[in-house]
Amino acid sequence: MAWPFFSLAKSKRVRPIDFRMGEVSILVEATLEHGMATIWDADVLIWIASQLVEARDAGRATSRLIFATPHEILTFTRRGTGKASYERLRAALDRLQSTSIATTIRQRGARRRHRFSWINEWREIIAADGRALGIEMIIPDWFYEGVLDHALVLTIDPGYFALTGGLERWLYRIVRKHGGRQSGGWSFEVAHLHRKSGALSPLKRFAFELRAIVGRQALPGYRLALGQHYGCPVLRFAPVEPDLADLALRRLGRRPVEKSV
Repeated sequence: MAWPFFSLAKSKRVRPIDFRMGEVSILVEATLEHGMATIWDADVLIWIASQLVEARDAGRATSRLIFATPHEILTFTRRGTGKASYERLRAALDRLQSTSIATTIRQRGARRRHRFSWINEWREIIAADGRALGIEMIIPDWFYEGVLDHALVLTIDPGYFALTGGLERWLYRIVRKHGGRQSGGWSFEVAHLHRKSGALSPLKRFAFELRAIVGRQALPGYRLALGQHYGCPVLRFAPVEPDLADLALRRLGRRPVEKSV
């Protein structure tokens, strides 16, 4: 969740992400035809992860072969279900399939890299009368094994899908990964966040967008603040105290529960 695997821009990106930090290296490459998979496209992967976790926890067999109707995915990710939404879903699947990732994460030894695409294959299942019956997808081992590893799966608030900006979506993911539910929260140097985001914007622009996000306080479940640490700008974040009435309603099934990712 915290690494630069996706484009944070809605415009087409073909410039690679080439990230190195310690023993971690990530190379994300896109095709000119489709562009790089975006952080909005990753909603499809969140849906897949939720289905795998649900099946695993229920004791059902799991597989890298996933079948879904477009309506299931679009409803889960809080998208519209009209024709335009279906077309955007198809474009997202193309980007997820054509984007290539090579990384040392979860590999033994810094020199070993695993190369994969987010979706190995996908196809639409069409009935004889032309009706769309669903979508079949094959996901890579790297993603499949990571989802089934209890230690690598976190929950996300449904409010995540309402975040419209690529940077604030990525920020939520990194805050959720590092801040968790620690009462003291966490902090990062702004320059470190900029580097880790993989964003194409210069640091000055990144910091400007960060200030706007802090001003909106849009990240569900967390409060953000900007400060200084030994003269370096830092972003601090901490979980918001839960609303006890809201928790009670969630237990009664009257509030949307968190989704697994």
